[in-house]
Amino acid sequence: MPAERIRDHAVPVAAARRRLLRADRARQLADLLRHQVRTGGFPGGALPLEGAIGEEYRVSRNTVRQALDLLRTEGLIERQPGVGTVVVSEKYSHGLDRLQGLAETLHEHGDVTNEVRTVGPVTAPAPVARRLGLGEHSDVLCIERLRRLNGLPLSLDLTYVPMDLGTGLLGCDLEHTDVFRLLETLAGQPLGTAEITLEAVNADAHSAAVLEAPRGSAVLMLERLTHLADGRPVDLEFIRFRGDRIAMSGLLHRAL
Repeated sequence: MPAERIRDHAVPVAAARRRLLRADRARQLADLLRHQVRTGGFPGGALPLEGAIGEEYRVSRNTVRQALDLLRTEGLIERQPGVGTVVVSEKYSHGLDRLQGLAETLHEHGDVTNEVRTVGPVTAPAPVARRLGLGEHSDVLCIERLRRLNGLPLSLDLTYVPMDLGTGLLGCDLEHTDVFRLLETLAGQPLGTAEITLEAVNADAHSAAVLEAPRGSAVLMLERLTHLADGRPVDLEFIRFRGDRIAMSGLLHRAL
């Protein structure tokens, strides 16, 4: 490349570097430290001293402090007198590459229990009936459960199931068993596939109160339509996860 063209490219590159503000560096550092927190990268849950973090990541101490403030605001860490900065909230990894119930997904992290808040037949709203392949004004079983992991509120699940399977669910132990396992038993075949949508939404007053989360805080909304192996849709769910306690993960393969 001619020297003139090299010099032409050097000017915008230098300008871009100057535009990288400390707030940008702090956010980038917080992302790296958050990963360390989530994957158990700090033995004993204690973070290194600010100076050591700054030296490792080649940033100023002020940038380190700003990054730690971001994680502290998220409720992941706190500074304890005489101890230092420690991890106070663990995020659990929820895999998205396998079709599993919550207890199956998080079994390595502890006990998942269900508080059944409502359960009973309702007339399916039109969008629910369409997605479950039911006729207009069909009844469905509606279940709302608060899911806890090791006693801490983790998700608020709203589930719709066609009544031919829902009637059987009414006599099942919904407090200690994933709906997925029960549906496979009642249907006499395994589940096959699921369509999912994941987005961040603000917690409404009811969801925030049930999940014991600050009102208006962000929650992860997982919308999932699950089909039996024969293709029949049997489970439509709207699941609100506390964003400070769950992280979605998966293994993706590139296909051209």
